[in-house]
Amino acid sequence: MSYEHPLAYLIGIEGAALLRAFTGEHDREFVEARLADVRALLADDKLANGVEVTQLAPREGYARWAAAYDSGENAAFADEPHLATILDTIPPGRALDAACGTGRLTRLLVERGHQVIAVDGSPEMLSHARADETLVADLRELPVDDGSQDVVLCGLALAHVPDLAPVIAEFARVLVPGGHLVLSDVHPEQVQRGSIPSVRTADGAPARVRTNHHRVGDYVRAFLNSGLTPVSCQEPTPAPVEPRHVPGGGPWDLWPWSLNGLIPDALAAAAKDVPSMLIWHCRKAA
Repeated sequence: MSYEHPLAYLIGIEGAALLRAFTGEHDREFVEARLADVRALLADDKLANGVEVTQLAPREGYARWAAAYDSGENAAFADEPHLATILDTIPPGRALDAACGTGRLTRLLVERGHQVIAVDGSPEMLSHARADETLVADLRELPVDDGSQDVVLCGLALAHVPDLAPVIAEFARVLVPGGHLVLSDVHPEQVQRGSIPSVRTADGAPARVRTNHHRVGDYVRAFLNSGLTPVSCQEPTPAPVEPRHVPGGGPWDLWPWSLNGLIPDALAAAAKDVPSMLIWHCRKAA
């Protein structure tokens, strides 16, 4: 169980903005405005209450999210153009979509002529996927033969595993020599700022899908220890979006996004040039 308080998020973003000012990015007027914001936030009775939040295992969390996963606007799906560009450079072959979810990236592989096995730990998510073969499996024990895949694709999943090493080692095991590993995930900077999936438990209580903070170096070490060489690493930044003002910060289900409109100037400063995602392309030694 964790405890989420709107003031904790809002003052945290103000603090991030103030740290950037402390290192020379902003002037005295900006600093005084941020401090005034903090005082006003602390005095706002509408922001006085926090929320107890259950931490769900990924399998349970995604089972609850499966029906609505592809509906509405999901900013994380901005990885698709970056992944498509990498996949365009790889010849058709045998491909594994690991942690395929509802199969949104399986489509990218199929469109490029790959023969696709789609694997996910959630039967509920996997039921929406369309591939040559679908399998329920854990990423640490893939039901795929050694050296049988030309491509392994994994999108928005590895932040949910506690240790990258055994999963990356499995990806390397199933790749042919010279095979390609293509990954995307939410950037660790965004995970630290609350970019974590929210769901509701069976009784309607607030819950988050358990998410871990893997640094860029954690990925690099896992790749190198598994015989994979990074070809490229992209850290795209999101286009600036004017946060929408929601009186009182909105319901918990919309946190932290609905809180951003209460601190637009601090948010703009704190978020400037902060990456939204990590996009990796690696190759296994030939």
